[in-house]
Amino acid sequence: MLTLKVLFWISLILVFYTYLGYGMLLWLLVSIKRLVYGKPKKQELPTGDELPEVTLMICAYNEQDIVESKMENTHQIDYPKLKVVWVTDGSNDQTNDYLAKYHDVEVIYSPERRGKTAALNHGLALVKSELVVMTDANTMLNPESIQEIVRCFMDPKVACVAGEKRVAARHEGQAAAESEGLYWKYESTLKRWDGELYSAMGAAGELCAIRRSLYEPMPENALLDDFVMSLRMVDKGYKIAYTSEAYAMEYGSANLEEESKRKRRIAAGGLQSIWWLRSMLNPLHQPVVAFQFISHRVLRWSITPIALLLLIPLNVLLVFLKAGAVYNWIWVLQILFYIAAFLGYLLERKGKKNKFLYIPYYFLFMNLNVFKGMAYLKSHKSSGAWEKAKRG
Repeated sequence: MLTLKVLFWISLILVFYTYLGYGMLLWLLVSIKRLVYGKPKKQELPTGDELPEVTLMICAYNEQDIVESKMENTHQIDYPKLKVVWVTDGSNDQTNDYLAKYHDVEVIYSPERRGKTAALNHGLALVKSELVVMTDANTMLNPESIQEIVRCFMDPKVACVAGEKRVAARHEGQAAAESEGLYWKYESTLKRWDGELYSAMGAAGELCAIRRSLYEPMPENALLDDFVMSLRMVDKGYKIAYTSEAYAMEYGSANLEEESKRKRRIAAGGLQSIWWLRSMLNPLHQPVVAFQFISHRVLRWSITPIALLLLIPLNVLLVFLKAGAVYNWIWVLQILFYIAAFLGYLLERKGKKNKFLYIPYYFLFMNLNVFKGMAYLKSHKSSGAWEKAKRG
């Protein structure tokens, strides 16, 4: 029985720490750092000729329907030294024809579709600016975004800047988008605290900027190109700065079936990335980085979903063995949690919503897709091309 109890408490602590405990500990560490060193100050933005040129690079595959909206948004960006480059490798619709109407756009094109990572490698090999901001065709940036990103690059230790991803629902009651938005609000808070403690743990491709001279071409079968690209720089001793004042807005997935496509390939990419970035797990190399990487990324993509699953049979066995009242109460709480998740699932299927019921459902939905991601990784070892999820 002792072995069962030990396994149960290890699993419970892992689940709690991964999803709540790390955030609480991170907040405490950041608060202590502020008391000692004060709040971080904004970097001064250069003026005149000292303002660096920036290339905005948009990797797109068959995005003819969004070209006009994206270019309208791009023209609203307030930055005088901005070059715009679209990389449209593999596109066989009218994306390139639509882009030809814009004289301030450079198009990099190859007829072969080899995935986003190959497009990134292709584009970054040809652009000239040292600072390159990457974004998706279906995400819209705030006008001050490039200024705020350049401000972060005034720190020479910053190799990458992660902007904030914001998810909008196209209409009220779109559960998949609303839950995704809630998740990203929490995730953005963790990224902000990570960056303040030392470095953010990865950048999302919706809005990510790098120093081009530090970029290393990536294997074309990379599933999370933005994540691997940015953390490789951290592994070299640089930092990823996070700024919520530069943000990318996009609509959430149309429904949970479409969201599942995203989640399982992200989980697959996470597992792939853990192996590729395994040197970062060594606490003797960079102790703070290892702590952040394991706590924020590795656990949720590997051990913790398994621990969550193990809690059910372990708890049942301990109840039947009459291990103590505490296990009975935890089992009751587990039953209530899964009932709430099931009710959230039923409501979602009927097109209705209840946030209190939907949160446990979305939590289980995310963890279930980690297991689906394992199968996805096995079948996508040689390709980085993704099936696009439909947006709401």
